[in-house]
Amino acid sequence: MARETHSDNMADTPPQKTQSKDDERFQEGQRITWVSVGVNIVLTAMQLVVGFVAHSQSLIADAMHTLSDIVADAFVLFANRKGAEAADADHPYGHGRFETAASLVLGLLLAGTGGGILIAAAGRLQDIGSAPPVGVAAMWAAMITLAAKEGLFRYMLATAERLRSPMLVANAWHARADALSSLVVAAGIGGALLGFNFADAVAAIIVGAMIVRAGFKFGWAAIRELIDTGLSAEEVAAIRHTIASTPGVLGMHELRTRRMAHQVLVDAHVQVNPRISVSEGHRVAESARQRVLDSHPEVLDVLVHVDAENDLLGNAAIQLPDRAVLLAHLGELLDTTPPELERTTLHYLGNRVEAEVFLPPGFADEAMLGTIKRRVEAALPGDPWFIAIRLNQRIAPN
Repeated sequence: MARETHSDNMADTPPQKTQSKDDERFQEGQRITWVSVGVNIVLTAMQLVVGFVAHSQSLIADAMHTLSDIVADAFVLFANRKGAEAADADHPYGHGRFETAASLVLGLLLAGTGGGILIAAAGRLQDIGSAPPVGVAAMWAAMITLAAKEGLFRYMLATAERLRSPMLVANAWHARADALSSLVVAAGIGGALLGFNFADAVAAIIVGAMIVRAGFKFGWAAIRELIDTGLSAEEVAAIRHTIASTPGVLGMHELRTRRMAHQVLVDAHVQVNPRISVSEGHRVAESARQRVLDSHPEVLDVLVHVDAENDLLGNAAIQLPDRAVLLAHLGELLDTTPPELERTTLHYLGNRVEAEVFLPPGFADEAMLGTIKRRVEAALPGDPWFIAIRLNQRIAPN
């Protein structure tokens, strides 16, 4: 079985590509979120002041919406910091799932924001005539807010996609939801200035539905990750090809994948020649693992299980006796005791065992070897465990 680490305490040496890349990713995630916090604070103050001066209830409501974004950004900062923490005894694969949880919460916030816009729009449709007159300054404030939020969205989305962070992508789309809500405010103020108050409510319903859809989309993606949904068929096929093409791999099965935030965990069973040594089989597994890490940058760790045969067809060898029992039985067949044998290698294949026996120099002459051979040939057809016994005698010292 091959893993990245071989320490007695795996939590002390967690499976990570390079710590420097993780640190860089954390710093960039923090930076763009702090930019979002700064922009939202400025916009909230402007919307509140202009909203009260220009008598725009929609602008004041949008200011409250922007204020909620600051709370969401604070949550993202916390989750991003926790997600960057190294693995420990309680979280041997790291803390990346904090980002997944944050993506789920932000998706719910998006859905809630859209629902709030829908409810508010329905209320305005029922009471269009009571809308108070608003000043032109409210329109300017709404347009400035719209431009700032759209610019913030594009900046955050570009960085989030480069970092492959679902949480930061969700937060970027939260900024887009804010831009759309500001568009609703601009449309409402424009309609009020032109005498078409219903335009605000109609636009709000359309945009609210779009935001609800985006929220459920991000929430569902986070839920799929939390329930360990595998990668797409194309991604799995690419990883399968990388492992299967490793020299020494005769076959593979039980390839499983799952996401953890922006990274992927993989485990697979590889079949090797059943007669090679344990160390050679381990090397084949390590080679397969390293090839996946080198060819697929999104993969955090690969667990490779070595099989001597395809155990999808069953594992009858587990019903066979262990080594001590087989060696004792082998001694009876050879009319000798195990200490007299230099080395014995057992191959558990299917429901039977093959034995390779290495005899020390001078163990027996030709006549005795012939007697042993005839005894083994006579016993094997009816033996309950052994299907083959190969005798080897070293003719020279080490």
